[in-house]
Amino acid sequence: QVQLVESGGGLVQPGGSLRLSCVASGTSGSIFRLYAMGWYRQAPGKQRELVASINSGGTTNYADSVKGRFTISRDNAKNTVYLQMNSLKPEDTAVYYCNGQLAKFDSWGQGTQVTVSS
Repeated sequence: QVQLVESGGGLVQPGGSLRLSCVASGTSGSIFRLYAMGWYRQAPGKQRELVASINSGGTTNYADSVKGRFTISRDNAKNTVYLQMNSLKPEDTAVYYCNGQLAKFDSWGQGTQVTVSS
């Protein structure tokens, strides 16, 4: 099963940008490219929610709250998926998790904290 490690979180002012990365290990690039990858987030006291996803064919999907501000992408040669976050708002504050799904496999990273505050 693939192991996922996120990075790139931190503290940013409203209106700022961050890029999250999620590196997959324990699998070859030829298998990673088959994974459907997603970014989820969970704010304190709230349920985990899907932020963005990208399938093996490159089709993307976004939560309405982030459309036009966030962009998900993947580099299969690097076993990596990215989340570019622009025009960040305080309500984007959450722990962001990377998820990978392939057939019966469903893997999660440990999460990275994103805090948007002045």
